[in-house]
Amino acid sequence: MTEKPWIVLVGGFLGAGKTTLLLAAARELERRGLRSALILNDQGEALVDAEFSDLHGFQSGEVTGGCFCCRFSDLLQVIDRLREHFPDVIFAEPVGSCTDISATTLHPLLEFSETYRIAPYTVLVDPVRADALLFIGADSNLRFIFEKQLQEADLICITKSDIYPHVPQIGYPTARQISAKTGQGVAAWLDEVLSGGLRVGSEILDIDYEQYAQAEAALAWLNAELNIRCRVPQSPAMILGPFFDCCDRDFTAEGISIVHMKAIVHADSGFVKAAICANGQAPTVEGMLDASPALDHHLLFNLRAVGEAGNVRQIVETNLASIEGDCAELRIRCFHPAAPKPERRVSSFTSSVHSLDLKSDLSSRKAGTAATNPP
Repeated sequence: MTEKPWIVLVGGFLGAGKTTLLLAAARELERRGLRSALILNDQGEALVDAEFSDLHGFQSGEVTGGCFCCRFSDLLQVIDRLREHFPDVIFAEPVGSCTDISATTLHPLLEFSETYRIAPYTVLVDPVRADALLFIGADSNLRFIFEKQLQEADLICITKSDIYPHVPQIGYPTARQISAKTGQGVAAWLDEVLSGGLRVGSEILDIDYEQYAQAEAALAWLNAELNIRCRVPQSPAMILGPFFDCCDRDFTAEGISIVHMKAIVHADSGFVKAAICANGQAPTVEGMLDASPALDHHLLFNLRAVGEAGNVRQIVETNLASIEGDCAELRIRCFHPAAPKPERRVSSFTSSVHSLDLKSDLSSRKAGTAATNPP
């Protein structure tokens, strides 16, 4: 590695396994004697994945309140701050409901090629999600985002091969299979994206931003955080299990489709994390199921679902109130994402990158800042 750290962007739809892969990649780099850092991104605050990565001891940062495209200046600040820890690789995962990353994030980052090396854009695909969204009759909003994410990828990886060995028909024959859980393909993927041999930002989307805004707004976005003081000691699993199952049950009863639901309960004795990508799905559980009972717990809950934000919030609040114990310092926010407004965007794939201020008029847009594209 040289003095210039790599920036590796890894996208993919909600629940594709981005954080899980990046933590596995960080462990692989650690075995090679290399340092890494992770940047998480979300429309809201109080992130399950941020706490999960911190509990694993990795350096991390957050860009909240919008996707990388709308918070590009914030992304640069977090990158610069993480560089103080001298990472060889900085991983960054954009929000799972966002697309147009190549034009709004990857290419603007190439303007800083004297300071950083930019890796090709990897997009992860959950094979079950692909099967669900790439058929006639699938939710048109979710399918729009999913297909656009595939179209702009420099590299596509099919995840969760340890659970789902089949390769979905996504129309990209060069996609490779990986499993962050078993480690299958992780080292090879790292070698490929850090080789400098692949083209970066090769696909820039022709995207209808009105349709894109409509697709994102179809999702209700809920993040919640609170402290729990139990009346009698309980393990993290005893807190999380019933709450998680009841939320799943109540969303199903109300016809609210879960797109990604995850939660983590942390006590001094340990933590437990659970996640599902559909109603009634068996949760993926990580952490310490045998952690000792404790009085004090910290709960983080993140949900993305197809439904009205008000209904979603009411169900979550009802189930939070049913937790046995005294709840304090509750922070909860539920909303539909606002229309994306990128800070910068490449207008076309030419020999230079033009930064566009979408709030300015057409004449000012033509006066963007030039930057050199990669070979």
